[in-house]
Amino acid sequence: MAITGRFTLLVALGAIPVVVAGALPGPGAEGIRAAWLALAGWLVLVIGLGLLDLSLAASPRLVTLGRRIPERIRLGEPATSELVIENRGPRRLLAIVRDGWQPSAGVTGPNRTRVRIPPGERRRVDLRLVPTRRGDRRTEQVTLRSLGPLGLWARQATLRAPGRLRVLPPFHSRVHLPSRLTRLRELDGRTPLLIRGQGTEFDSIREYVRGDDVRSIDWRATARHTDPEVPGGARLMVRTWRPERDRRIVIVADTSRTSATRVADEPRLDTAFEASLLLAALASHAGDRVDFLAWDRRIRGRVAGASGGDLLARMVDAMSGIDAELIEADWAAVPGQVRSLTSRSALVVLLTGADSPGSARGMLSVLPQLTHRHTVIVATVADPGAVAARDEREDLAATYRAASAERTLLDVERVGAAIRRLGAETVSAPPLDLPPALADRYLALKAAGRL
Repeated sequence: MAITGRFTLLVALGAIPVVVAGALPGPGAEGIRAAWLALAGWLVLVIGLGLLDLSLAASPRLVTLGRRIPERIRLGEPATSELVIENRGPRRLLAIVRDGWQPSAGVTGPNRTRVRIPPGERRRVDLRLVPTRRGDRRTEQVTLRSLGPLGLWARQATLRAPGRLRVLPPFHSRVHLPSRLTRLRELDGRTPLLIRGQGTEFDSIREYVRGDDVRSIDWRATARHTDPEVPGGARLMVRTWRPERDRRIVIVADTSRTSATRVADEPRLDTAFEASLLLAALASHAGDRVDFLAWDRRIRGRVAGASGGDLLARMVDAMSGIDAELIEADWAAVPGQVRSLTSRSALVVLLTGADSPGSARGMLSVLPQLTHRHTVIVATVADPGAVAARDEREDLAATYRAASAERTLLDVERVGAAIRRLGAETVSAPPLDLPPALADRYLALKAAGRL
């Protein structure tokens, strides 16, 4: 049972008859007695009205609930949750409906809806959701408050109506994919250019055109191709190359405490996922095989053996429920995890934080094991706030912040130099720039024939 504001207002209005009843006999004991009797009579009247109203209210348990929710959406996209309520009782249902979505589901607008449902009919309640976090956003219950004809008292029941909306990573970095695919086609020789990209696998022999690298001229093939227009002449023939295909790419996203840091109002882990998705999409178009691993002290997500359109679908599905854990990463187990994914030489991309020697010590200790067999890139998120703070000198507090930022940037440079000395490459950029920067480094390795 629930009491409405209308009942409270009705009780408050009882002050009028109480004052009038107490004033009629005049001051004294008789007036006080009359006021008490008027108060008691008024309370009995309103309580009786409330009981009558409650008895005429439809039962909130004689309803059937149904849901229609999109299976999955990307973070930031709107979705509509449809709740269908069917009245199976003999009375008309006048109710207030509240759906129990998590706050992170992002219910926009009021979450209390009035419905009027005659017996045997159904009504639909729509809620607009704009989720604010990745993962499974859930609702388990719906609360119905059934009002009587007078709206004084209400019957209330909380019914189970489970629902789930899977919120995937937004993949904002996909805007960089068309330009990188164009560069990939240039490397692969599928776009007519004066200067053809070099690769490491022989493709074909064709006639020389202006702008070709003279080092690609095949003199034996030239000797076999005479030029009918020039007596005794020969046509210059060049070898064409294409980037190797079916290379192995292993992406390892660190989900330990360093990935929980927010840089430019975005967790490092989310930036790592954006960079992973862009690199995976690009490498998949290049014909390479991509494996993904989210790791701290255990496997938090793993995608292996997928290709084509199934690769990104499985990756975003695996990423959706992963959050950073406030623990240290077990880097000693990473080489074994990479070996379990591939026994061949591969490009291993480590997406982690490398801000200080202390936090990067574990990762630095295993780099020689990885660089001995694989090409390794360590990608980190740079903090643009530290660069901005380093140049501020307005007052004493700003000067201290500048000194702290300078120290932070020096530590980042020291860790980066140590990574390069151990044979790995580094990519460091602000959150919005890290995904395209990592994709560009992959294309550069492809063009240099190192993949």
